[in-house]
Amino acid sequence: MVIFGLVLVALGAAIVALGLFTSEVKFEDNEATVEIANVNLSTEGLFLAGVIAGALILVGLWAIKLGAKMGWRHRKEQRRLNELSEKLDRADLERRRQDDDDSTTT
Repeated sequence: MVIFGLVLVALGAAIVALGLFTSEVKFEDNEATVEIANVNLSTEGLFLAGVIAGALILVGLWAIKLGAKMGWRHRKEQRRLNELSEKLDRADLERRRQDDDDSTTT
């Protein structure tokens, strides 16, 4: 989930970077168009590209947060299970020692 979030953030950031560094504004027939990486966009298209880039970044950050939270929860549960397993092993070893002591004394 974290990797998926990182990919989405990178994709959104790439769209923003393309818009900032490779754009060229053209005015034809009283209408402005923007050329980004050899793709002509109207002002509405440019706005939608910005909205999509922002949405990708936000969804990516949300996915990173969710993945990190799930990973943290999994590690916490695994730590708890390891502690319980160690307690069970110690109790089993103690019970076997007591059984061995009882069998040797009788």
